[in-house]
Parts: sequence; C-alpha cells; structure tokens
Amino acid sequence: MKISSELKAFQARLGHDFARPELMMRAVTHSSVSSPTRPDNQRLEFLGDRVLGLVMAEALLFEDTGASEGQLAPRFNALVRKEACAEIAREIELGAVLKLGRSEQMSGGRRKQALLGDAMEAVIAAVYLDAGFDAAKAMILRLWGQRIKDVEEDARDAKTALQEWAQARRQPPPAYVELAREGPDHAPVFTIAARLKSGEEAQAQATSKRAAEQQAAARLLARLETEG
Repeated sequence: MKISSELKAFQARLGHDFARPELMMRAVTHSSVSSPTRPDNQRLEFLGDRVLGLVMAEALLFEDTGASEGQLAPRFNALVRKEACAEIAREIELGAVLKLGRSEQMSGGRRKQALLGDAMEAVIAAVYLDAGFDAAKAMILRLWGQRIKDVEEDARDAKTALQEWAQARRQPPPAYVELAREGPDHAPVFTIAARLKSGEEAQAQATSKRAAEQQAAARLLARLETEG
C-alpha cells in the first residue's frame, strides 16, 4: 500500500515505519469521513487508551519505587488524560494528517483537543497492532519523555489546585459560569469564567466545558500566583 509524502513525514515524526500502513490510515481517519470501505479510528482509540494506561502505570512504578497508590493515581491521570494526549499530538503535528469530513475541517477539527487526543490514542493502538507491545511502549516513552519525570509537579489538575487555593483561604469553592456558547451543535465553543467569592475571575474558551473550565482555572491560578 502506497502512502503519501505527508504520511511518510508523519511516520518520521512518530518514529515508527508501519509494516501495515493501512493501520496508520485507519488511525488518522475520523468518523466524519468514514465509510463501509474506510473504517474510522474509534475502535483503535479504545485499544490505544488501554495500551497507554499500561505503559504509564508501569513507567510510574519504576520511576518512583516508594510511591503509594494515592500518590501514583493523580500522576497517572495527568499523563493519560485527553489534554496530555492532545499535547503530544500537536508536537508531532498529527492534526496535519487527519482525514476529516468537510464540516470538521471547516470548524477547525485539526486543532480540537478531544479529536487530537482520540487520534493520538488510535495511533498508539495502530503501532501496537503493527509491531507489538514493545514497539508501542518504546514510542510512548519517547514521546512522553520528560513528562514522566516531571509529572508530580503537574499531577493536580487546575480546578483541583484552584479549589485548594480557595479552601486554604477559607473561601468557598470557585464557581464556573458559562458566559457564552457559539458555533454549530456539532462543534460548539464554550466561554467559561472561573470566579472566586473574593472577586477574582479569569475566562477561557474551548470546545468542551471541561476544557474551558480547566483553562480558566489555570489562568486564574497563574494570575493569583503572579500577584503574590
């Protein structure tokens, strides 16, 4: 099976040459452009999530042999969540090779966090099916790299960290207010404000409420830390 020059370049960024390139093609095919002869990447996403989880669980155990389950769990969640997968996808320019329907292309699908995260998991599964667990593990450890060593600093998500900041100052938990929802139903963009009772506020936009809340919380935390 011949592949395009774009996909060859993607293989180089990924660090894996597919013996079965049809697996790579399936991994980058979104449901918006699938057909009976062109399956999408959803089943691969399901498998890739599990492969990633096993690799990260093992890596964390070896990285900190004295850590308790309670310490390992938030680190694990930080490494395997969709935001982390999407960040890796952006670094290897996965969005550039995604096969999308016209509506997804027009709505910025190549930049959507959820879509990129799902596709990254599908690519992991494709490598696993193409060359086995060791190949998938090597690729994951290479791409995640220093994040595994640094994860303790980033293990708490921004919303949790902001809530702890408020509690330490005897404030109620922050409120998350939806200020606007724009775009079509299949590709909405949410504007969310994170607000503290003391009056501080920060806003963010994202294609899901959860992502917008996390970004708003992160911005507010950064502002609070800068202000002392």
